[in-house]
Amino acid sequence: MNLGAYGNFGFAEANSEEKMEDQNGLAKRRRDLDELAYEVLQIVIDQLPATKEADDGAQQKKTQEKINDIIGAIIYDQKRHLSFADKLRVNQTVMSEIYHFGPISELLNDDTITEIMVNGPKNIFIERKGKIVKTDNEFRDDKHVMHIIDKIISPLGRRVDESSPLVDARLPDGSRVNIIIPPLAVKGPSITIRKFSSDPFTVDDLITFGTLNADIAQFLRLCVKGRINILVSGGTGSGKTTLLNVLSSFIPEMDRIVTIEDAAEVQLQQSHVVTLESRPANIEGKGKITIRDLVVNSLRMRPDRIIVGEVRGGEALDMLQAMNTGHDGSLTTIHANTPRDSLSRLETMVMMSGIELPSRAIREQVASAINLVVQVSRMLDGSRKVTKISEIVGLEGDTVTLQDVFIFNQEGFDEQGTVKGKHQATGILPNFLTKIKAHGENVPASLFKTSVSNFDSYRKGN
Repeated sequence: MNLGAYGNFGFAEANSEEKMEDQNGLAKRRRDLDELAYEVLQIVIDQLPATKEADDGAQQKKTQEKINDIIGAIIYDQKRHLSFADKLRVNQTVMSEIYHFGPISELLNDDTITEIMVNGPKNIFIERKGKIVKTDNEFRDDKHVMHIIDKIISPLGRRVDESSPLVDARLPDGSRVNIIIPPLAVKGPSITIRKFSSDPFTVDDLITFGTLNADIAQFLRLCVKGRINILVSGGTGSGKTTLLNVLSSFIPEMDRIVTIEDAAEVQLQQSHVVTLESRPANIEGKGKITIRDLVVNSLRMRPDRIIVGEVRGGEALDMLQAMNTGHDGSLTTIHANTPRDSLSRLETMVMMSGIELPSRAIREQVASAINLVVQVSRMLDGSRKVTKISEIVGLEGDTVTLQDVFIFNQEGFDEQGTVKGKHQATGILPNFLTKIKAHGENVPASLFKTSVSNFDSYRKGN
């Protein structure tokens, strides 16, 4: 009998129990501090009601001093002892409730976090470096979540209640917020925040991250400058808007650009830009302005290029017609898992426009309007990759034909679980190179060179 093995097992079990006790102790301490913060908050609100509206630095400093006085009085009455760090935590919690967004304030201030997901009061998740993890932050109850929701949307003139239980909004820094509450959200109010980067990623950043390589970056830059119509396709959180921002940075400074979005996320550095944003109906159910309305209106604004943040419905038809009528070099994104799927979705969206068109006519519009589909994907390790760049060649019979110009060849994972692989050309030269050259851009043939072995493996995989 191997007694050593049993001894080690017992030791590991003891360590596990001690770890559980430590975690339970930390959780209890957090709950105690949150209860104290709530008690202090009620007193501060009663004594200094004006602080809820004041936001100048002097008033906030006075509020902090008042909070410290109240904390001191409470712990003296309760004969408790708090460390300086605990007092600071309570003070910050109360300040964030008054001036910011409560339990999610510190998450909003963390630049490494890209998404915040509140699934009811006790479950707050974040995305950091492509990985989703649960945080220790909590709301007290549904009422507390609703209070923070009200703080988010009230300054925007928006509302959310049982008669209008979902809303899209933006935080002051531009972060996109989606809110949905009971009765639609069964387990409590839900908040999803896609954070807005104050320092937008550049193409060099994407090369460093491995999203694409230098050859693909140069190719896409030449495509944008050569007024190629580009559709960026990808799933949720795959980096479509980030890539769209990078592509838009290649547009020449003097081109007149009109951007159209539900919530303005495209960050353009050019000066000749008009930014349009859709608007939901007001409390009387009137005044709704859709993406489609804005696309139609943009055609009267003399744009050189139109950028639609994402096509979701009938506006797809108007976007295709714009691309076909002198607005070359336009950009948009779509939710789809492959370039082929993106074309099928486009066709479905055109049918949602209410205009009866035969399938072949729709496919002719798609084939003539869009030149290039750039597919982006979120990999298992959380990284984002451009997985395919496909040219739309034309129509063969009733089928829109595609040919891959660049692909990402995944080779597996390393010991840390990181995706291994490389971007490579398929060796196929796009048919629209003549159009790019007509706009004064020369595309080096070396961009499309590939080894015979790589091309053979690509052909076998397709």
